[in-house]
Amino acid sequence: MPDTYNADSITVLEGLDAVRKTPGMYIGSTGQKGVNHMLYEIVDNSVDEHMAGYCSEIIVKLNADGSATVQDNGRGIPVEMHKKGVSAERVVLTTLHAGGKFDRGSYRVSGGLHGVGSSVVNALSEFMKIDISRGGAIYHDEYRRGKPAQELKDGLLPVVGKSKTTGTKTTFKPDSEIFDTILFGTEEIKSRLHQIAYLNPGLSITFIDERKNSKKDKVIYLENDGIAGMVSDMCRDDEKIQKNPVVLSGISENIKVDCAFQYIEEFHENITGFCNSIYTVEGGTHITGFKAAFTTVINGYARQLGVLKDKDDNFTGADVRSGMVAVVSIKHPAPVFEGQTKTKLNNQDAAKAVSSVITEQLTRYFDRNPSELKAIIDCAQKASSLRHAAERTKMGMLQKPKYSFDSNGKLANCNSKDASKCEIFIVEGDSAAGSAKMGRDRKYQAIFPIRGKILNVQKASIDKVLSNAEIKTMIYAFGCGFSEGYGNDFNIEKLRYDKIIIMADADVDGSHIATLLLSFFYNFMPELIYEGHVYVAMPPLYKASTPDGKEQYLYDDKALTAFRKNHRSFKLQRYKGLGEMSAEQLWETTLCPKTRKMRQIEIDDAKRAADITSLLMGDGVQARREYIQKNAQSANLSL
Repeated sequence: MPDTYNADSITVLEGLDAVRKTPGMYIGSTGQKGVNHMLYEIVDNSVDEHMAGYCSEIIVKLNADGSATVQDNGRGIPVEMHKKGVSAERVVLTTLHAGGKFDRGSYRVSGGLHGVGSSVVNALSEFMKIDISRGGAIYHDEYRRGKPAQELKDGLLPVVGKSKTTGTKTTFKPDSEIFDTILFGTEEIKSRLHQIAYLNPGLSITFIDERKNSKKDKVIYLENDGIAGMVSDMCRDDEKIQKNPVVLSGISENIKVDCAFQYIEEFHENITGFCNSIYTVEGGTHITGFKAAFTTVINGYARQLGVLKDKDDNFTGADVRSGMVAVVSIKHPAPVFEGQTKTKLNNQDAAKAVSSVITEQLTRYFDRNPSELKAIIDCAQKASSLRHAAERTKMGMLQKPKYSFDSNGKLANCNSKDASKCEIFIVEGDSAAGSAKMGRDRKYQAIFPIRGKILNVQKASIDKVLSNAEIKTMIYAFGCGFSEGYGNDFNIEKLRYDKIIIMADADVDGSHIATLLLSFFYNFMPELIYEGHVYVAMPPLYKASTPDGKEQYLYDDKALTAFRKNHRSFKLQRYKGLGEMSAEQLWETTLCPKTRKMRQIEIDDAKRAADITSLLMGDGVQARREYIQKNAQSANLSL
């Protein structure tokens, strides 16, 4: 151990060195999610130019050498001499918290207000090349792992050509010294770009994939219908109560508010929020303002029309939003997000602005469209009736079940009450659950067995959901309630376990069981996913034993192929299910925190999450089967 700790022990990381030392602090992940995020940061700069009124086209290209290029027709990064003595572009690319987004004269609204986007991407790239078209000339700059590689002339960028247009072209390649993989995720990127096009009507985004070993792809996203088109797309396969989405827009306190909603024949809600084109995964004040205003307006009309009598309670927010698919997008001049990852909006004025616009515009719309108002009130009435029926039959979760979970072969709880250390495994099958109960760490690990496939909540009414024995037991076990308005509202702070781990067989049926559980969490307890509490265990498919007595667990066919290349003689055991493993084997492979492998479930893209959930849990049997077979062994289960 070092025996000195003094002033000389303090290391100051200059420039972008801190980013390379601790990339996770700036980019969130060193896996494919982080690689994709690098691209998003550069794209967001171009989107900011569009929101400022200067960019109408963005081209995103994945190049054959593994790099990516983002090109726009905005104003171009300033290249003039900065007061620091070098080109302003060099300051932007090599300094954290430097950029035009802190100057309201340059950008009225912006997503990248942390000011670290371009410089962080530069720091984490093997190389970055910048070409800027501005003032009739093309300026060029290059970097290697964040360090300038282009010689300046009197502190300014060299001119390499002429141009009649303006804009910025950025090419970068993620650094293999930093990232576990430097491959971009095509489908995730395309979905994100499509989402951006919905949020920015009139912005054309072209995606081109020219990488080796990939199908050459070119897609143009241009969504002139804006978020109304996004809502239509999100519920395209559902039975609709309204023919077309309703669009509400307005400005309050210098905050622009846009909302689109449509009701479908379902008993759950799907509300997605954005601020300055950033998906606010965990919602925030803009969503709070929308929900409060919508509920107040509907209750006001219900009493005016005599649907609710003096003796009746108001409809709850959950009643009013039952069957709603909505997108709420705001443009805020000074957004405040909780955390660097920008997942929850925290501006109090956003709630007030959204509430004001929605109240005014929704009232005007319903006054002109009484038939749609009646249809929405009917939905609220139906949801309210089901909720009251659940309360009367004690399907609410207020009362503790009268039986002991342990003695009935259900939940085998852990001894600790420290939620930050506890975890619960949802295990498919009695034999696997039996092995898990024997092999677990009883102090911190709880086991909840389920028999076969649970209820498909995507196609079930709320009364069926709340009357399902497996679901009722899970809700009670988690301890954090359920949805809103059913007797025990969801509260993430009451969660009894830090990790909820789905443990199913590594086959198609096991994947289907996992998707059923994830569908339940996504529809009724999404905060569990948003806040990183939900995981899927990765049990091995094989155990290989060599003649010298050594054993190795292989988790997929790729690992088996690699093992065969290095071993000519070995005995192979294929696990058909978790039930075939002993308690000791289950501990080594799936339960032990030091040796197990798990996938954390994440939602980065609202529309893609809704599409996948609808695909997996909807009525399209063949499409669902094909998707499960294709993705059952995927290395990335993030939504």
